[in-house]
Parts: sequence; structure tokens; C-alpha cells
Amino acid sequence: MASFGESLGKKQMKKAIIVSGSVGAGKTTIAMNLAHKLKAVYVDVNSLVDEYGLSGGYDKKRKSKIVDVDKLNKVLIEMIKKSKKRLIIDGHLSHFLPAKYVEKCYIVKCDLKELKKRLEERGYGKAKIRENLDAEIFDVCLEEAREVGHKIEVVDTGKRVI
Repeated sequence: MASFGESLGKKQMKKAIIVSGSVGAGKTTIAMNLAHKLKAVYVDVNSLVDEYGLSGGYDKKRKSKIVDVDKLNKVLIEMIKKSKKRLIIDGHLSHFLPAKYVEKCYIVKCDLKELKKRLEERGYGKAKIRENLDAEIFDVCLEEAREVGHKIEVVDTGKRVI
């Protein structure tokens, strides 16, 4: 039996799966594994920021790009609407995507000692490492994803890999 929306000829809204979490927590590994398993298209938010010029400048203190999240969301929503396949969106800003476009939100967590080691290996300075460890301690991505209203599953890279 068709649902009410289908009986009126309405298309079901396309949705993506998003993978967010602190820098260095393991988002890309999880997202790529998930895309492979589901035969979905992997989307790297960092690449989109460069490709579409979504950076509104550079924060010298934090040594990172300042991303216009509204512009990023517009690009992601357009991609979701146009895609013929399911999208797996990887990026620590992906959880700002409105919940109506998201099937599921995976928040990737990592043991603090392991996270610190990963960030040091990337050559991050002490202040940048501290900022990212604080974000992990205070569950910044998880809390922001909750505020948006996502269906969330937490993945601890020390305990479980998708």
C-alpha cells in the first residue's frame, strides 16, 4: 500500500548519511568504509570548500579556513537533490546540514590519548591540539548534531569500526 505522499505523486525527499566528529577522530576512514559497504558516493566536505570557494578567509591563530556553513549547506543540499546514488558526507561541519536532508548522522569519537597522538603526527601546534581535544572532551559535534535534530549513532574508533 502506498503512503499518503506517494499516492499524491510526491517524490520522497532524498537524504544523505553524514559522518562528523572532531578533527583526527577517524571520520574519513569510517565514511570511506561506509561508502564502500553501501556502494554509495563518498563526499569530502574539505574538498567542496576548496572547489566551491566556500572559505570566507583564513584564521591565522587557528591555522584553518573560515567556512561559510550556510553556503556549504546550499552546495550539499543541491548535491543530495541531484544525486542518483546515496551520498556519504564526510566532514566535521556536516552535522550542520538540516536534519530533513539526513538519513543518519554518525558522530565519530576517539580516545583522547590516541587523538592527541594523531594530531601531533599531523604536525598540529599545541594550541590547535588543545582546541581539538577540548572539542572531543565536551562532545561539541555530538551536541551540535543533537541541536539540529539528527538521528545519531556514536562510533568510537577505539571500539568499533563500521
